[in-house]
Amino acid sequence: MTAAGEVDLDVAETYFRRLTASGADALAVLAHTGRGPYLTPDVRAGLIARAVATGVPVIVGVGGTAPAAPPGTPSPGTAAPGAGAVSPGAAGETGERARVAEQARVAAELGADGVLVFPSAGDRVVLHEAVWRAAGLPMIAFDLYTLPCPPDTLREIVRHPGVAGLKTALLSDAMGCQETIALTREAGRLAITGEDRMFGPSLLWGAEAALVGIAAARVEVTAGVLRAFAGSDLRAFERASAELDALAAVTFTAPMEGYVRRMLWLAAAEGLIPETHAHDPFGPPLGEREHAALAAVLP
Repeated sequence: MTAAGEVDLDVAETYFRRLTASGADALAVLAHTGRGPYLTPDVRAGLIARAVATGVPVIVGVGGTAPAAPPGTPSPGTAAPGAGAVSPGAAGETGERARVAEQARVAAELGADGVLVFPSAGDRVVLHEAVWRAAGLPMIAFDLYTLPCPPDTLREIVRHPGVAGLKTALLSDAMGCQETIALTREAGRLAITGEDRMFGPSLLWGAEAALVGIAAARVEVTAGVLRAFAGSDLRAFERASAELDALAAVTFTAPMEGYVRRMLWLAAAEGLIPETHAHDPFGPPLGEREHAALAAVLP
């Protein structure tokens, strides 16, 4: 997005292709890092279509509630700022399920390979069933630090026939992460790490794949940890993990929602996106100190 909240789909598609060229095996769009809950239906559809055009598997984030933005905050649109963002939850839980199911149906229609179901304050099991009925796409359940899911509910979710895997992104809850990975594997589903600050440990705890915000830039750093873990050189894994941890320490830190802007800064520094589109109107303000900390970890 620009500072005015405008989304350029051509910039987005170029960015997607550069990510895959850097080592990403698939794309997750409209997820937490992509500010999916804030985006209007037309922008969402355009981003899905551009991601699908890259030819790699595409997972689409559905659901989520956009927190109330400060007065005057722009709403993202393809042509001009000011297009009203969806206000999820306004019609209650039934309305939310219908909205999320419709997002999933559109994703399927546009060629997505699966959906990442944002956590909900309502009945999460019923929400997954609604998404499954609407789209029939493989679902990735999502245990997110902003709204952690009780273990008993997670157990029920991963037993759903449409759930292919579960992404844990609990940020600093090591015990919760271990429990979530364990119950996912017990159910025979794919355990996916979204733990940017516990990346190496989450692999040791049994995660089998990664869907992480830290790969919104510096993709090769993330891929390097996965490759090293799959090999037999313990020291190589240690070195790769240390490099990723150093990056995560300056990107995923307080204020935590500022990580989106920090990753955009890194993406611009790498030439993945132009600096004009390295803005996050929905995150906290960040200053030059944060920018300088990022510059220190760049090659």
